[in-house]
Amino acid sequence: MNAVLIAVGLMLVLSLCRVHVVVALIAGAMAGGLLGGLGMEGTLKAFNAGLGGGATVALSYAMLGAFAVAIARSGMAHALADRALAMLGRHEDSAPAGFKWLLIGLLLLVAVSSQNILPIHIAFIPLLVPPLLYVLTRLQIDRRLIACVLTFGLITPYMFLPVGFGNIFLNEILLANVARSGVDVSGLDVSRAMLIPALGMVCGLLIAVLFSYRGKRRYDLARIEQAERVSTPYSPMSLAVAGVAVLAAFVIQLWLDSMILGALVGFLVFSLSGVVRWKEADDLFTEGMKMMAMIGFIMIAAAGFAEVMKATGQVATLVESAAGVIGHSKAWGAFLMLLVGLLVTMGIGSSFSTVPIIAAIFVPLAVQLGFGPLAIVSIVGTAGALGDAGSPASDSTLGPTSGLNVDGQHNHIWDTVVPTFLHYNLPLLIFGWAAAMVL
Repeated sequence: MNAVLIAVGLMLVLSLCRVHVVVALIAGAMAGGLLGGLGMEGTLKAFNAGLGGGATVALSYAMLGAFAVAIARSGMAHALADRALAMLGRHEDSAPAGFKWLLIGLLLLVAVSSQNILPIHIAFIPLLVPPLLYVLTRLQIDRRLIACVLTFGLITPYMFLPVGFGNIFLNEILLANVARSGVDVSGLDVSRAMLIPALGMVCGLLIAVLFSYRGKRRYDLARIEQAERVSTPYSPMSLAVAGVAVLAAFVIQLWLDSMILGALVGFLVFSLSGVVRWKEADDLFTEGMKMMAMIGFIMIAAAGFAEVMKATGQVATLVESAAGVIGHSKAWGAFLMLLVGLLVTMGIGSSFSTVPIIAAIFVPLAVQLGFGPLAIVSIVGTAGALGDAGSPASDSTLGPTSGLNVDGQHNHIWDTVVPTFLHYNLPLLIFGWAAAMVL
């Protein structure tokens, strides 16, 4: 049995059984390493070597957590709640009909823009989502719906639009690796190749919005009031400082490409302005880091897990095994290639890392099966994108959880991972297979 298959399967089963994701990742890595022939010493060595790969993102989230707490102290959450409650009236049912959709549309627009117009990726989530939680809770909007909306915005733009992160994924990674594997992609319209799979993502989003999570869901208002300090007093000065701090954080991140420095500058703006008193800064900073600690540790453990999977050498073996049972069936071949891509990305947690691994074997196989260049790009691109949604270790699921779980009422696995897996991976499998057949 393939070590990667066992490792990913064990990690997913343990996670679904409500074993903490960090424990599930460590257990999966140990099992995969031992079955992959690394031995205990080799497995631990690979796991420890990979931990550093997640440290930067983990520290970024810790800094963003501190920044988010400072934003809460400024009274921004209270201001948003007051403005929204004025629109809501005394009862939720008296809210304007389009208010719920306005909020959902805003979050979708910001998530999509974070991949291209303002390429800050997941950095906006701990800053924007927590201040809106009180309003979302008053409206009784199901947070699983918001998780699906955010994940859609984090994935679909990069797999379809060749701008920002999409330029990196589609041109620098996808087309480059397909060309390196022997297919002429000159003049090929990569957006056309990924159009049908992207429509699968749209289909999943519509199902989530219009059917799966359209009903109301109640959350404990007291817990969100405590977490987000919606009773914190505010003034025009404190709100102005909050606006300057958020703007400064975004500018620094775009300029220096560092979430860490961006969040640090934003926090310093609050401290130097007096909105966060200097003697309280240390406690607030620690509180914010605690809030994001779980996300950070998951990312660090996920990097170790991925390194063990690579060290076993059985990712390539898994791909080759699938190639060996395909025979000459194009339909069966396309399905198995997509399925293997799903398994690999679910374990590694990154579409950007999956494509180089699978392209080297999938491209020659697809050529042998008679697929054209457009279909080959679609297969490899979709196989890479599959699993980004629905992976416990992906920042496309960890990001939404970091914003939606600040009050402890949103479970990472059952409220983010499972909903996004069902609504995006299954449609991607279907639409990706259809694209391979028609292109």
